[in-house]
Amino acid sequence: MHSAISYYAENISFTLKNKKNITLWLEEIIRKECCTAKAVSYIFCDDSYLFELNKKYLNHNTLTDTITFDYCEGNIISGDIFISIDRVRENAIKFQNAFDSELYRVMCHGMLHLLGYSDKSESERLAMTAKEKEYLMLIKKGIGGIKV
Repeated sequence: MHSAISYYAENISFTLKNKKNITLWLEEIIRKECCTAKAVSYIFCDDSYLFELNKKYLNHNTLTDTITFDYCEGNIISGDIFISIDRVRENAIKFQNAFDSELYRVMCHGMLHLLGYSDKSESERLAMTAKEKEYLMLIKKGIGGIKV
Protein backbone atom coordinates (compact mmCIF):
# COMPACT_ATOMS: atom_id res chain seq x y z
CA MET A 1 0.00 0.00 0.00
CA HIS A 2 1.29 3.44 -0.95
CA SER A 3 1.68 5.95 1.87
CA ALA A 4 0.57 9.56 1.68
CA ILE A 5 3.81 10.49 3.47
CA SER A 6 6.93 11.12 1.40
CA TYR A 7 10.50 12.26 2.05
CA TYR A 8 12.84 14.52 0.08
CA ALA A 9 16.15 16.33 0.52
CA GLU A 10 16.93 19.87 -0.66
CA ASN A 11 20.40 21.45 -0.55
CA ILE A 12 21.68 18.55 1.56
CA SER A 13 22.60 14.91 1.27
CA PHE A 14 20.38 13.16 3.81
CA THR A 15 18.56 9.85 3.87
CA LEU A 16 16.03 9.03 6.57
CA LYS A 17 16.86 5.76 8.33
CA ASN A 18 14.02 3.35 9.17
CA LYS A 19 11.75 5.08 6.65
CA LYS A 20 9.13 2.32 6.68
CA ASN A 21 8.82 2.29 10.47
CA ILE A 22 8.89 6.10 10.72
CA THR A 23 6.07 6.24 8.17
CA LEU A 24 4.03 3.73 10.21
CA TRP A 25 4.62 5.84 13.32
CA LEU A 26 3.53 9.06 11.59
CA GLU A 27 0.44 7.34 10.14
CA GLU A 28 -0.42 6.16 13.66
CA ILE A 29 -0.20 9.74 14.97
CA ILE A 30 -2.60 10.86 12.23
CA ARG A 31 -4.97 7.97 12.98
CA LYS A 32 -4.95 8.70 16.73
CA GLU A 33 -5.93 12.30 15.96
CA CYS A 34 -8.89 10.98 13.90
CA CYS A 35 -7.56 12.34 10.63
CA THR A 36 -6.58 10.98 7.22
CA ALA A 37 -3.37 11.78 5.34
CA LYS A 38 -3.71 12.95 1.76
CA ALA A 39 -0.20 14.22 1.00
CA VAL A 40 2.45 15.03 3.59
CA SER A 41 5.98 15.78 2.44
CA TYR A 42 8.98 15.97 4.73
CA ILE A 43 11.74 17.99 3.10
CA PHE A 44 15.10 17.71 4.84
CA CYS A 45 17.38 20.66 4.13
CA ASP A 46 20.23 22.75 5.52
CA ASP A 47 20.12 25.95 7.57
CA SER A 48 20.53 28.29 4.60
CA TYR A 49 17.62 26.73 2.69
CA LEU A 50 15.27 26.95 5.68
CA PHE A 51 16.51 30.43 6.59
CA GLU A 52 15.51 31.68 3.12
CA LEU A 53 12.04 30.11 3.47
CA ASN A 54 11.69 31.68 6.91
CA LYS A 55 12.53 35.14 5.52
CA LYS A 56 10.48 34.81 2.33
CA TYR A 57 7.25 33.34 3.71
CA LEU A 58 7.22 34.22 7.41
CA ASN A 59 9.27 37.43 7.46
CA HIS A 60 11.47 35.94 10.20
CA ASN A 61 15.18 36.69 10.07
CA THR A 62 16.18 33.73 12.27
CA LEU A 63 17.30 30.13 12.05
CA THR A 64 14.72 27.50 12.95
CA ASP A 65 14.54 23.71 12.98
CA THR A 66 11.25 23.34 11.13
CA ILE A 67 8.67 25.22 9.08
CA THR A 68 5.29 23.69 8.26
CA PHE A 69 3.12 24.72 5.33
CA ASP A 70 -0.43 23.59 6.02
CA TYR A 71 -2.73 22.66 3.12
CA CYS A 72 -5.18 20.69 5.27
CA GLU A 73 -8.92 20.65 4.63
CA GLY A 74 -10.87 19.60 7.69
CA ASN A 75 -9.52 16.27 8.90
CA ILE A 76 -7.73 15.57 5.60
CA ILE A 77 -4.06 16.19 6.35
CA SER A 78 -1.86 17.70 3.67
CA GLY A 79 1.25 19.84 3.86
CA ASP A 80 4.98 20.33 3.54
CA ILE A 81 7.24 20.05 6.57
CA PHE A 82 10.73 21.47 6.06
CA ILE A 83 13.36 20.37 8.58
CA SER A 84 16.89 21.75 8.91
CA ILE A 85 19.22 18.84 9.57
CA ASP A 86 21.85 21.39 10.68
CA ARG A 87 19.49 22.69 13.42
CA VAL A 88 18.47 19.16 14.45
CA ARG A 89 22.14 18.17 14.78
CA GLU A 90 23.02 21.28 16.83
CA ASN A 91 19.92 21.01 19.04
CA ALA A 92 20.63 17.34 19.71
CA ILE A 93 24.02 18.36 21.09
CA LYS A 94 22.63 21.41 22.93
CA PHE A 95 19.85 19.42 24.64
CA GLN A 96 21.97 16.26 25.03
CA ASN A 97 19.67 14.15 22.88
CA ALA A 98 20.58 11.52 20.32
CA PHE A 99 20.32 12.89 16.77
CA ASP A 100 17.52 10.43 15.88
CA SER A 101 15.53 11.35 19.00
CA GLU A 102 15.73 15.05 18.15
CA LEU A 103 14.84 14.37 14.51
CA TYR A 104 11.75 12.34 15.51
CA ARG A 105 10.70 15.10 17.92
CA VAL A 106 10.90 17.72 15.16
CA MET A 107 9.10 15.44 12.68
CA CYS A 108 6.33 14.92 15.27
CA HIS A 109 6.23 18.68 15.94
CA GLY A 110 5.65 19.44 12.26
CA MET A 111 2.95 16.78 12.01
CA LEU A 112 1.21 18.21 15.09
CA HIS A 113 1.06 21.60 13.37
CA LEU A 114 -0.73 19.93 10.44
CA LEU A 115 -3.07 18.29 12.93
CA GLY A 116 -4.12 21.70 14.25
CA TYR A 117 -1.79 22.20 17.21
CA SER A 118 -0.19 25.59 17.74
CA ASP A 119 2.73 26.72 19.87
CA LYS A 120 2.24 30.50 19.87
CA SER A 121 1.23 30.88 23.52
CA GLU A 122 2.78 29.26 26.59
CA SER A 123 -0.29 27.08 27.21
CA GLU A 124 -0.33 25.96 23.56
CA ARG A 125 3.42 25.18 23.76
CA LEU A 126 2.88 23.08 26.88
CA ALA A 127 0.01 21.15 25.26
CA MET A 128 2.07 20.57 22.12
CA THR A 129 5.10 19.38 24.11
CA ALA A 130 2.86 16.96 26.01
CA LYS A 131 1.53 15.57 22.68
CA GLU A 132 5.09 15.25 21.34
CA LYS A 133 6.09 13.23 24.41
CA GLU A 134 2.98 11.06 24.12
CA TYR A 135 3.65 10.24 20.46
CA LEU A 136 7.40 9.81 20.95
CA MET A 137 6.53 7.12 23.51
CA LEU A 138 4.97 5.13 20.65
CA ILE A 139 8.47 4.79 19.19
CA LYS A 140 9.89 3.55 22.47
CA LYS A 141 7.03 1.09 23.01
CA GLY A 142 6.90 0.03 19.39
CA ILE A 143 3.93 0.43 17.08
CA GLY A 144 2.30 -2.91 16.48
CA GLY A 145 5.54 -4.48 17.62
CA ILE A 146 7.63 -2.28 15.32
CA LYS A 147 10.36 -0.30 17.05
CA VAL A 148 12.29 2.52 15.50
